[in-house]
Amino acid sequence: MGKVVGRIISIILIILLIMTVVVIYNRFYFNDFMKAHEKNSETSFYRDLNEKYNGKKSYCIENKDYNDSLFFKTIDVEKDTPYKVTCMIKTENVESDIPETAGACISIMGTSEQTIPIQGTTDWQQVTLLVDSKNSETLDISFRLGGYDGYSKGKAWFSDIHVEKGVKDTTTNWNVVCFLMDSIDVELNGKSYTYSLTDEDKTLLKSNVQRFADSCKSLSGGAMTVTYDVIEITDPIKTLSYDEENYYYVSSKDVKPLIDEYVKADEYDHIFVGIRMGDAFDGIPVNEWIGLGSMRYDNIGFSDIRMPNDLKNSTMYKYDIRNDIFPEEVFIHEFLHSLERNLNEKEFVFPALHDNEKFGYESQAKAGLKQWYEDYMKCNIASTAGKTGLDSSVYIMKPVHESNFDYAEEIEFENNPNNPIEIIKQIIDNIKTMINKEKNGELNQTNYITITSD
Repeated sequence: MGKVVGRIISIILIILLIMTVVVIYNRFYFNDFMKAHEKNSETSFYRDLNEKYNGKKSYCIENKDYNDSLFFKTIDVEKDTPYKVTCMIKTENVESDIPETAGACISIMGTSEQTIPIQGTTDWQQVTLLVDSKNSETLDISFRLGGYDGYSKGKAWFSDIHVEKGVKDTTTNWNVVCFLMDSIDVELNGKSYTYSLTDEDKTLLKSNVQRFADSCKSLSGGAMTVTYDVIEITDPIKTLSYDEENYYYVSSKDVKPLIDEYVKADEYDHIFVGIRMGDAFDGIPVNEWIGLGSMRYDNIGFSDIRMPNDLKNSTMYKYDIRNDIFPEEVFIHEFLHSLERNLNEKEFVFPALHDNEKFGYESQAKAGLKQWYEDYMKCNIASTAGKTGLDSSVYIMKPVHESNFDYAEEIEFENNPNNPIEIIKQIIDNIKTMINKEKNGELNQTNYITITSD
């Protein structure tokens, strides 16, 4: 009799244990995802049974205060190969200290690769990160409430996660667009500012986009070519971005609602926005640059081209054999910042774009730095180690597009266990992964102070 009672008690305990594991899994366990957050503030990770997409319970991150929090998974990848990560994201009361770089997003942990962050309260929307694996053999794919350069608070839900492997485009023709942003109409610190492109502005911008395309081919010695579109946007830009280095400028987030349908439809490899803004003497404080590059619109190079306020007394953008034979210089310069960034991310060693004086190149009265750009693009700069400049491989380092996934291969990613035994096995495997990352110092590389497997 005692043995029977003992067996019954054992069975009951096993059932209770299994039920406990299932309850914990349903609420808190993130499958084989790891969790991390940067600051010791109040952050919660849990599975939300009430917020679902396509019948699947979601993964929720809740930051009670500003933090950078995420859950991620490391996958093996092939070098120089496009990958696509998609998921559905919903947000509630998300606020960010730097809205341009922080919010609910998909990102590659340890890099600046991320989708345009979502703030505020939004319903479910599909978000896609297109990424080139570059020199990496692994990617830490993360789902984030925060950003590579900022913090967020609020709640974000993530669901229906998929990863695909695509096929690289190795052609050297770049599809470029210049959006003529007719006007900026913003309110800053209680004051309204309005600036508009003139007809002359638009004519000069169109002319110099064509010159830019011709110059890319000639300066590179035919290593690359450019096709281009010029698209006029009549709706005004309603927000501006700001940082201490550049003051006010137009970021990808400021124009996304106005240009996104064009960008997605035509798969552009670089984006220019032609704008007119103020300066320190005329309302909105901006730095004295005319262009601003090295930005991104998702994974696409993105540059501001600002028209001078006093165009009558400026030769900028005007071809004149007596004064300026290289008016497209600002387009070339800002585009090269994107190529420079692409090569840097693959750890090539070459001069910085602004290092012309170190190699004996000075701006000329009529041609500016044209000779520097030509030698830079042809890898023909004399140095103590031989010729240097952009490696020719940069001309096939174009952004990843949806067309790279016409023949996509689905990668197994979100592993949902089918029974309590698989749940327990996943927990044990995640603990091993966490220990290995600590031993290898990977946590220090990501700057995250807390990482957990459950």
